[in-house]
Amino acid sequence: MNAARMLVLAGFVLIGAAQGDAQSSYELAPDFLKHVHPRVSVLPPVTHAGAAAQADDGGISGIDSVVNWSGSYRFAEPWFIGPPRLWLYNQVGNPPEWGGTTTIDAPVIPVAINLLNADGSIRFQYHPGLIAPLTMKSPLFENANFTSSPAPTQINDAIERATFWSSMAPDWHTMLNGSLKRERTINVPEGYYYYALGAGSGCCLYVLLEGNEFGTLMFPANPEDTSTPIGAAEHDGDITTQDISTFLFRDTYLYYGDPNNCCVLGYHTYDSEPGDATNGNRERRYVLNYSSWVTRGLFDVRWIDVTATGHEIAESFNDPFVVSDGRHNLSPWWLAPNGVCSDVVEVGDVVENLADATFPVTMNGRTYHPQNVALLPWFEFQSPSTAIDGAYSYPNETVVPALSPFERPGCL
Repeated sequence: MNAARMLVLAGFVLIGAAQGDAQSSYELAPDFLKHVHPRVSVLPPVTHAGAAAQADDGGISGIDSVVNWSGSYRFAEPWFIGPPRLWLYNQVGNPPEWGGTTTIDAPVIPVAINLLNADGSIRFQYHPGLIAPLTMKSPLFENANFTSSPAPTQINDAIERATFWSSMAPDWHTMLNGSLKRERTINVPEGYYYYALGAGSGCCLYVLLEGNEFGTLMFPANPEDTSTPIGAAEHDGDITTQDISTFLFRDTYLYYGDPNNCCVLGYHTYDSEPGDATNGNRERRYVLNYSSWVTRGLFDVRWIDVTATGHEIAESFNDPFVVSDGRHNLSPWWLAPNGVCSDVVEVGDVVENLADATFPVTMNGRTYHPQNVALLPWFEFQSPSTAIDGAYSYPNETVVPALSPFERPGCL
């Protein structure tokens, strides 16, 4: 009789008890990810409160959430009959003409995974290891050199300054105060995961989780639910409504229904909870993202280390409330150089999977790969662009060299 044995291997724990033949039915080849389509996504808000927000040009009011401001522009789509339409956008921070520095708390919550057997026992434990402290040392949270700032700054501040280059006060900055919080864990039932074995037949080289089940495991079922990472972090004060929060995984990607319908590497959204007398009965919106650290070689050079996390934080800056009012950050229809078609200001989607999608930044003894993004003037169909150097993308100003061709709804 084999006793249960625990083997600790570089960030994961293998539980060696009674796995039997069932293990192989969830095991994928190490190179499986070479044949899938990596991407990121947007999740509609998870709501336990009625929509109490009011839309106006001064920001989204009537809510308890991250500091934000709104602007507008006019553009007439070529098939639209009538005067140019007014389009609204919403950003985190304060307006660029105000100047000064806005600092937003940005907790990072590493998440571990227990992959369960049918009887509820643990088949594998998969821990984030060192990816959280490595992420904290990246240009997402520490300063590096960028052309849009005379002094070193974080990449998302640099992107915002590049975007509003023509209207910002010189001292305008929007900074993240990153902080590493306690690790949380999800228990994934059998039938909702796949994995690939790592070196020495240990789990895991990577893990795939079924996307709908993942949402159930991550978000609280009700305002009192503390059994999920998001619910527990809200209850314990590890994340607040004033933050941009990251729930960070190691090489953990989402599929939907079938593992071949893979892989989502991250999404941004907010969790909506009801207010009470302590906050004036305002709807609470916790702006957050799920994203995965990507180990080099699992996909290709377009997805490495902080690429997915950088993509999601940049989009949280530019669309914190995921067009939930049906107005802010809805845009004219566009077609990106990578073939993506949309009518939403999702700055990372325009660039993802292009050959030069990432912008290497060497700092703290390693090279990080945050993603280049499209700038707001591109979504506005501005010609010329009022962004830095007349650019439509940043930090690499050549990734998106021209405006989208005019597209009809649905890019038909």
